[in-house]
Parts: sequence; C-alpha cells; structure tokens
Amino acid sequence: MELGTLELGTEMSRVLIADKLESPGIELLRAAGLEVDNRPGLKGDELKSALRAADAAIVRSQPKLTAEFFDEPGKLRAIARAGVGVDNIDVASATRKGVVVMNTPGGNTVSAAEHTVALLLALARRIPAADSTMKSGGWDRNKFVGTEVAGKTLGVIGLGRIGREVARRAKAMDMKVIALDPFVTAAKAAELGYESAANLDELLPKIDFLTLHVPFSDETKSLIGARELQLMKKSARVLNVSRGGIVDEKALAEALTTGTISGAGVDVFTAEPITADNPLLSAPNIVLTPHLGASTLEAQENVALEAAQLIADFLLKGQVANAVNMAAVNPAELAEVRPFVDLARRLGLLQAQLAHGAIRRAALTYRGELAGQKTRLLTSAFTAGMLEFRLSEGVNLVNAEVLARERGIEIAESSNPKKGDFAALLHTEVETEQGTTVASGTLFGDQYVRLVQLGPFRMEGYLDGVMLVFTHRDVPGLIGFVGTIFGTHGVNIAQMTVGRQGPGGEAIGILNLDSPPPEQALVAVKGHPQIRSLTVVKLPPPGELPSWLA
Repeated sequence: MELGTLELGTEMSRVLIADKLESPGIELLRAAGLEVDNRPGLKGDELKSALRAADAAIVRSQPKLTAEFFDEPGKLRAIARAGVGVDNIDVASATRKGVVVMNTPGGNTVSAAEHTVALLLALARRIPAADSTMKSGGWDRNKFVGTEVAGKTLGVIGLGRIGREVARRAKAMDMKVIALDPFVTAAKAAELGYESAANLDELLPKIDFLTLHVPFSDETKSLIGARELQLMKKSARVLNVSRGGIVDEKALAEALTTGTISGAGVDVFTAEPITADNPLLSAPNIVLTPHLGASTLEAQENVALEAAQLIADFLLKGQVANAVNMAAVNPAELAEVRPFVDLARRLGLLQAQLAHGAIRRAALTYRGELAGQKTRLLTSAFTAGMLEFRLSEGVNLVNAEVLARERGIEIAESSNPKKGDFAALLHTEVETEQGTTVASGTLFGDQYVRLVQLGPFRMEGYLDGVMLVFTHRDVPGLIGFVGTIFGTHGVNIAQMTVGRQGPGGEAIGILNLDSPPPEQALVAVKGHPQIRSLTVVKLPPPGELPSWLA
C-alpha cells in the first residue's frame, strides 16, 4: 500500500540502528543511499535524541520504546521491528504521532518450525536425558527406549505461518496431522492435507503430540491447563515454541509429575529469563530451551534484511508493508469515513461472536450513500473487527485482509447506490460450516452507530458494550421474565431492542447491559422453554476506537 501523503525529499534520509542488526541489513540500507546511524545500546536521553534526528529506526527486543519516546518524535516517521512481537514498542503512542510501526513476521518462520520439530524428536527419542547420562559415565540403553513419530498423530493449534510449516514437516515424517484453528475451515484443512477439529475437547484425546502456534491474549492465556491435559493420552507430549503463558506452567509440571502426560518440550515461558522457582525446572521428562525458536544465523539475517527492506521501501518509495498500526492509510481519506469505519469494525466484532464454526466467507454490501465511499477501507475495518476477536493483538486496517486470506476466508464486497429505508447501509453476511449470519448497520445523525437488522429481524439496536442477544417465541411475559432474573442478579439493563416477524412468531431480543451477566443468570434465562438461543456479545463502549483508528 502506498502512503498517499508521504512527502519524499531529496535530502539523504537517516536510519537509526538502535539494536544489534546483522551486517547484510546494514549493507542493504547503505546500498539504497540511506545514511545509517548504527548505535545499538543507546538509552534514555541519548536514545530520544537519536530517534528525533532519524527518519526511521530499526530495533529488536531492545530498547523499550515507551510513550515518552514518542512525545516529541522529531523527524521520526517509521520503526521496523526485526522480529514478530512489538511488545517493546508503545504502538498506540507511535500511531498518535504518525509513526508507522512495522514488523517482520516471515523471517523466523522456518527456524521456529525447525525448533519445534527438534523438540518433538528430542522428546520422542529421549535424546537430552541420554546425552546427560553418557556424559556422567553411564551406558543404559534400556532406560532410554524411545518412540517412533511415524504413524503418530500431531495436533496443531494455530495454522498460521509457523503452524503450517510444522505441519508440513510432520507430514514428511509420516505423521498424521489434525489442525485446530477457528479461521481454517475443514475444507481448507483438507486441501492442505490435514484433518480438522472443532474444539479442544475433540482434538486432545486423539493426538500423540500437541504443538501450539497462537498469539498470547486473553483468549489464549492458559489455553492448555489442568482440564485440557487430563483429556490427553498418558503417552502424549506437549510442545510450546509459541508464547509463554499459553500453557499453564504449574498444571504442566503437575501433569508430568503425576504421569498424566508423558513429556513436554518448552521454549517460551511466562517470565523470561526463567527463575529458580519455575515449576518446570524440577518436572520430569521435559526438555527446556531458552527461547531459541528464532535463534539461527539464517533467521537473524533474514529478519535483518526484511526490516531493512521495509525501511528502504518506506523512505524511498512511500510504501508500507507489515504495518501493525494505522499510519499506512491516508489521514484525509480516513477522516471522511471515520464513523462508518467504526460501524464496520463493530459489525465485524458482532459477527465473529455470533457465527458458529470456522468462517468461510464474508460478504459486504454497501448501499445508498455508502456505495460512493472508500469501501475498501470499510471492508478492511470489518475484517479487522471479525479477526481481532480471535487473534487479539496485531490486527488492523493494513493487515486484516491478508490475515483473512491466509486462513482461507474469502472477503467479498459489492455496492448498490439505490437507497432503501436508510440513506446509507452496510449489510454483512458471514458464512460458516454451520450456516450464515446476517447483520446490517447504519449511522443516525452522522455519528451514532446502530444495528438495524440481525438475521431476518428488523430493529434499532445499540452496537456497544455488553449485549445479550436471544432468539425466542414472541409470547407475553418473556421480556419481563428476563428482566426479573437480571434484576435479581444485580445486572442493569441500559437499553432494550426487540424485533419480530409477526405476533406470536419467532422474535429476537437485544439487551445492552451495564455489566457482564453472571453464569447463574444466563442459566436461568436459558431455562425458559420459549428461548431458542442465547449469546453474550462484548463490544467496545460507545465512542471507543482502537489505536489504529483513534
């Protein structure tokens, strides 16, 4: 994507190298005619001054670029992270100051995949323990009888770049692969040569090895805990070369000690460097490595070259790739359609929480005045909202559609300038293996986002906060029944919207709540014989925008 408002001057641009960067990356920048200020290790005021004097910077996991570094960014217009994670950069602060933040997600893919396979084989053949015994003077072949991986089943949670590379290598070793990814349909998995599972309860009892390749978020924190480990075979082994905290370390140590599972290989930890009180250090049948997934000569050189190319393309051509914030979009275009961008994102978040099963396709139709707007921007916002519910961090206008395509999700859009009941309407349909959900929205007063259709029902609902969506038979007293239960549990109803097809027929209710309802209240509501379905949807508060839209 090109930055339409980027002004390219004739003066030589300066690039600050604020962390160790392999020489091929530095050579690429110099060959492109850029001035290189190679000073890794700068801190405090010296770092602030160097950043202000540079047009762009390249960093790794150090330094920590907190909000104060962006208070007065000076000339700084872009930062490239030679690596995937951007936890050491305050992306929201950078965005507000117009600084593009980019990362290099592809450079360490092979290294991380190979390290996963290395841990898998080390566990299967008990290589670390055998090596340690021999170096201590022992020779006990019977003690280290291993297991073949050929014919065994590998469960892969997360079929992103690394997950797919691991799965491909596992297939080459004659392993059976079962994938679990909310954005990869069974058809897409079959196309890749894998089986698919709908959830952890289906996946875990079937597998001999489990490997995780998902980002850390509220959704994935302790994804594998005591309950999940109990579902696995006693002979199963767990691998984590993804992010610390996805596997509950205490539960894993206990499962290894009690023989609930057979072994584990862990490269990432909740707290790094690992401390002496980490329970995994004393657990049996475990192989530990100090976050080595990307630690190969090739990976380090690849991310250095990728980061350097990102900066060169930005400074010399006005192009942005792999951006993790909003600065890659023309600000003038954004200001024109900002309220509709917010609407599109909220509809995406809503659809992600209402859809059942892996998403195959999303179709957006722009009607009335919206047909003449920058619809590509709105489509990206909808896709970002749909994905961010599952993927959490890292999804924005720039990368949303790419991430969707990687997961086999088709995104389609069409326009119809003819006005219907509303001057402008965004109609969305999301197709999964289990059906299609429909949701339409518009603006009231050029700023208030409203839900005007859900499924076959027309209504006027508020797209914000905690929403309880329930379908039911239109019978007297039902709304009062729900309100009474929530009142008993101290849950206040801020807004209520209902829609129906006819008296006594199928209907829908949407309650905007001041707080999430407790499970006991939901169980009580579900118990009503006329309620068909019940879903709690969580959307941002009114007026709250993500960092890439603020």
